[in-house]
Amino acid sequence: MSKKRYLVYLGIFLLVAFNYVDRVALSVAAPSIAKELGLSPVEMGYLFSSYIWTYLLFLIPCGFLTDRYGAKLVNGVGVAFWSGATILTGLAGTFAGLLGSRMLMGAAEASTYPAGGRALRDWAPRSEFGLAATMLNSGGYAGPAFGTLLLGWVVSISDWRWGFYTAGFIGFAWLVGWLVWYRKPETATFVSEEERAFILRERDTAAKVDSPAGGFGRLLRSRSMIAIAFAHGCAVYTQIVFLTWLPSYLANVKGLSIVKSGLFTAFPYFLATVLSWWLAHLSDRMLTRQGGSATGRRRLIIVASMLSAAVILAAPVIDSVPLILALITLSLTGLATGISLNIALTADLLQSPQDAGKAMAIQVSGGNAFGIVAPIATGYIIAATGSYDLAFVAGGILLVIGAAVTFFLTRAPIGAEIAPVAVTLRHA
Repeated sequence: MSKKRYLVYLGIFLLVAFNYVDRVALSVAAPSIAKELGLSPVEMGYLFSSYIWTYLLFLIPCGFLTDRYGAKLVNGVGVAFWSGATILTGLAGTFAGLLGSRMLMGAAEASTYPAGGRALRDWAPRSEFGLAATMLNSGGYAGPAFGTLLLGWVVSISDWRWGFYTAGFIGFAWLVGWLVWYRKPETATFVSEEERAFILRERDTAAKVDSPAGGFGRLLRSRSMIAIAFAHGCAVYTQIVFLTWLPSYLANVKGLSIVKSGLFTAFPYFLATVLSWWLAHLSDRMLTRQGGSATGRRRLIIVASMLSAAVILAAPVIDSVPLILALITLSLTGLATGISLNIALTADLLQSPQDAGKAMAIQVSGGNAFGIVAPIATGYIIAATGSYDLAFVAGGILLVIGAAVTFFLTRAPIGAEIAPVAVTLRHA
């Protein structure tokens, strides 16, 4: 049987990768922007965080829109707007202009994970949930790897504005392919009838097909859903610290040039991407043999991944550049695997496929409730201490807490159980 469905996985991987190229453009250009506009670390922290403000605000609406109108339309509109906003960032000449364009980008990028997750929920057989979710999420690691290399080179031969123009044009190129090519498996012409039947059969048995959509309120009353969102936040905090401040850390603390900082940032991200794919495939094979995906057993692999990512706690005592890169690589691999499989865990436990967009929106909202704080807190830490050490320690502690929450609280199916105490998303 052919595996043309992997083309969809690849397309969603590239969607998230190019999304993160846009996000990392500011990180690559940060030293040049700060120098040209005279911005402090605290001001840069607010700029790094600004896209998450609107991203978080629009996630839930995008989840509803995705479940109603489908992945193709929501993704298409989102990519058009966030690519345009990235180009506008290159045209900005003031702090306010940069802030406004990044907030517009964040609002549009809120479509990416709900729509991308729904596309994979439509296409991925149960036996490939882990790999499919990891290909989606690992774009968030391949994007910074590719983006820091490409945009670092672009900025070094021109100026920081061309980094944003380049990132925006890449998004528009992906959009053309998406609009022309993407279809749901029921109507896609590039898959064989045998593969189509396999996808639909496994997809529909991955949830209780007689379970109606539970609605947003019911999802929020699910203890497993809230625990997944909280653990997602614990991991995303450290991911955002790396995404926003790692190039500046390597440039300012380790004395690397923009090009070398981009190269040394890209290396851990590339390795994390490849290793997370392998670990996700391993988790799918293991759970298929044991028949444990529907019982939440995937959480055990997530716990191990988050604890391995917590090795970043050792960063303050390491001075060697090769050793710190090895530590960051191990931490990023744990983050890439843990966050990806946490998305797969939602698919494992979700009772109604009609709730896929809303569930993804809740999960990513939980992540970005922490992510919104990460760049700002790091800016204040650097300004107050002159060091990045406490920023790494905070991330490591949150990862340990997230691992504990995952282990104890993500066992019951989402939609089949109600948390004993009403919990709101802001507590996650």
